[in-house]
Amino acid sequence: MINIKSAQGRSASGGKPKIIVLLGPTASGKSDLAVKLAKQLKNLNHVKGVVNQNSKEFLGEIISADSRQVYRGLNLGTGKITKREMTGVPHHLLDVADPKRIFTVTQYQKLAKRAIKDIAKRGHLPIICGGTGFYLETLVFDKTLPVVKPNLKLRRQLEKKTPIELWQNLKQLDPNRAETIDPNNKVRLIRAIEITTKLGKVPPLSKLDSPYDCLWLGLKLSDQKLAQNIHQRLVKRLKQGLVAEVRNLQRSGLSWTRLEALGLEYRYVALFLQHKLSKKEMFEQLEKVINHYAKRQMTWFRHLPNINWIETETEALKTMKEKSIN
Repeated sequence: MINIKSAQGRSASGGKPKIIVLLGPTASGKSDLAVKLAKQLKNLNHVKGVVNQNSKEFLGEIISADSRQVYRGLNLGTGKITKREMTGVPHHLLDVADPKRIFTVTQYQKLAKRAIKDIAKRGHLPIICGGTGFYLETLVFDKTLPVVKPNLKLRRQLEKKTPIELWQNLKQLDPNRAETIDPNNKVRLIRAIEITTKLGKVPPLSKLDSPYDCLWLGLKLSDQKLAQNIHQRLVKRLKQGLVAEVRNLQRSGLSWTRLEALGLEYRYVALFLQHKLSKKEMFEQLEKVINHYAKRQMTWFRHLPNINWIETETEALKTMKEKSIN
């Protein structure tokens, strides 16, 4: 069982704060599962005197680990959970940044660490949910990121290149980083090249030591099922108004360049709205790159330690009971 030993959310050893990390590729159903697990924690906890079992308060609180869901207004394109879908379960690190400005992993780390501390003080369990491997790894292993000042001259040169040219450049400089980065995200590609140019490579973050007592759950679907989910979700988002969302973001002040830099749905819908792609081309190319993105996510996840791979809520609950983070 998941056993919250004290109001500070500390492990039985009296040491590290407890957390659950639920990760998985895009369209795997992480957000829905996280909500279900947050609700089930109340039923799994049998320790008397920890919480009022008759309380309507949930023991689990969810911290998003998605590099685009931090931005206000990026809703349909990021698959951001709605208030209705949250069904009362507290969520953190959604809508905390202005999409006109770049939100860094360092900023994420700072806010997420603060959220973990606040949740633990309430005697609740933080559930870190997301698919941005860089965010997850930086947070869970509390890594100090390299301090590399912006190289404005280099940035001006790189801005003239296309995403594929930037990715090929990064691949020559640092093949390992190139394998785990979104090849359509110019902002991240330029920053990675900037760091690589300065340091020789982007320093790896995969260290086993963590300040947290962490249970890793990985949601993994078959390739066929994941591709089906991606297709159906894209069709649904377009019907719900994805194109209108991107158009409204542009009218509110986001440049086409910034929208394209936000990647995936925002990049390809922006190209469509600029008449650079037909609607059919937009859909086909977008579906293809989302599938590629899911594969890159899995590549990143594979080098993380101790992931318990599950496919259903039942398997997740069984793992939580068998591999308690006491």
